[in-house]
Amino acid sequence: MKIYHNPRCSKSREGLAILEASKVNFETIHYIETPISKEELIHIIQLLNISPIDLVRKNEAIWKENFKGKTLSDSEIIMAMIQNPKLIERPIVINNGKAVIGRPPELIKTIL
Repeated sequence: MKIYHNPRCSKSREGLAILEASKVNFETIHYIETPISKEELIHIIQLLNISPIDLVRKNEAIWKENFKGKTLSDSEIIMAMIQNPKLIERPIVINNGKAVIGRPPELIKTIL
């Protein structure tokens, strides 16, 4: 089990607390400090069964200033998230081939 975590995000901290309380073994990936590869991000998007745009935090200043209103391909959206990891929704939890965005954090319990 993995959690893609940003300690500065309250929802991500709540998601981490849910995993800690569940007493399961998991790996914490601080994706801001340890960037996600393109292949890994594509895999996460496939596990979530969403379009890349659905993983973007559209209220981030980086998005509003550089990408909002532009027509971008899925590949361009993925590259934007790789180059600006703050744009990736969080937390993301992966367990046994299933993934969920922990918004709200209680959704994490659905894949424990």
